Amino acid sequence: MKIYFESLGCDKNLADSEQMLGILRDNSFEITNDELEADIAVVNTCCFINDAKEESIMTALRLASLKEEGCLKLLCLCGCLAQRYQDEIIKEIPEVDVIIGTTAYEDIVSAINNALEGKKSVIIKGLDYLPLDTADRMITTTGFTSYLKIAEGCDKHCTYCIIPSLRGKYRSVPMERLINQAKYLADNGTKELILVAQETTLYGKDIYGKKELPKLLRELAKIDGIHWIRILYCYPEEIDDELIAEIKSNEKVLHYLDIPIQHGNDTILKRMGRRTSRQDLVNIITKLRYEIPDIVLRTTLITGFPGEGEEEFEDLLDFVYDMSFDRLGVFTYSCEDDTPAASFADQVDEEVKQERKDCVMQMQQDIAFDNAAEMVGKELEVIIEGYMADGDVYVGRSYMDAPDIDGIIFVKADKMIVSGSFVKVKIVNSEGYDLLGEIIY
Repeated sequence: MKIYFESLGCDKNLADSEQMLGILRDNSFEITNDELEADIAVVNTCCFINDAKEESIMTALRLASLKEEGCLKLLCLCGCLAQRYQDEIIKEIPEVDVIIGTTAYEDIVSAINNALEGKKSVIIKGLDYLPLDTADRMITTTGFTSYLKIAEGCDKHCTYCIIPSLRGKYRSVPMERLINQAKYLADNGTKELILVAQETTLYGKDIYGKKELPKLLRELAKIDGIHWIRILYCYPEEIDDELIAEIKSNEKVLHYLDIPIQHGNDTILKRMGRRTSRQDLVNIITKLRYEIPDIVLRTTLITGFPGEGEEEFEDLLDFVYDMSFDRLGVFTYSCEDDTPAASFADQVDEEVKQERKDCVMQMQQDIAFDNAAEMVGKELEVIIEGYMADGDVYVGRSYMDAPDIDGIIFVKADKMIVSGSFVKVKIVNSEGYDLLGEIIY
């Protein structure tokens, strides 16, 4: 049986998808990239915000039409949308044969086998369950960059967020399981390991009684073949001196942190249920830059949260200007059912949300372009990810850029470079967010 698999949403979802693909492969299913030749289609869905929900629904409907035409025998939906809207899916998309919740993906084979026998399957386990590593992952990225999901769920309960109701409370993956996964990834060519979770900084507190991300970093750094370790999703209030010292001293841990802060105005931060004030954010950012002068800081913001008036938005703009983040992304507020913020007064018009997003991004573009221009003349270690024949350049990234979300470096070289290689590059020019460099032999 051939299976077509589509993974939507975040890199945490991708890590789950690779686990499911490994399980399917180890149970004699053949994986295909062509939905038209598949017997079974599986979609790992997302519904974090409205745009993600719409993408998941449209993907499901597209594949449902293929099943109606007789091209597919089964259609399976997994992940967040399946967890949240199982009843609606059963009613509105009857072509779906299998529904698997966020904590039940290890049961995908038994669910599909039941469906092949004519019995539709809905498997939703408790949100306190942590799926096991029942098979070696099937790596779907470049191969030399892989995501390691170190925890599931979240305890923060921000007022705009549905993650706790979809993914449950915070549950760290035991360290020995993570070490084994990382060794497998390294043995299969991974050189850059990217740590992800709803919150990475809290790792270990639930099972070891204290935060153990620094220890995990030390253990991962011992693995042969792993050259870079990158950390995403670091909540600012959990960044402490021990973690800063580990990032500073561990040669494999990149001087790059993704710190989602969401806003820069105290009133909005409090309404969001965030656990930091504007001054707290200024303090931790200042400290990181003092302790690690070459650190690259990335963040995400939300515009148009309920109660965000002109004064609060101007405060956010001032904050963005003052902090001069190296990397920054913006979402407009998405009003999600069953979240406290959905019932807040002073909801902001969609047009205003978008205008404010555009305004922040314009300011950030100026900051980012200036930062890129300042890199000219500097030397960076770059991982090569491919070759562009039309420009006769190689494409790569430095420690300053996470895959798919940040910029790239175009590298000129007069010798062939194998993808996955690390090379030293001198930056000779910048084009917007991206850099141009020449290899140093």
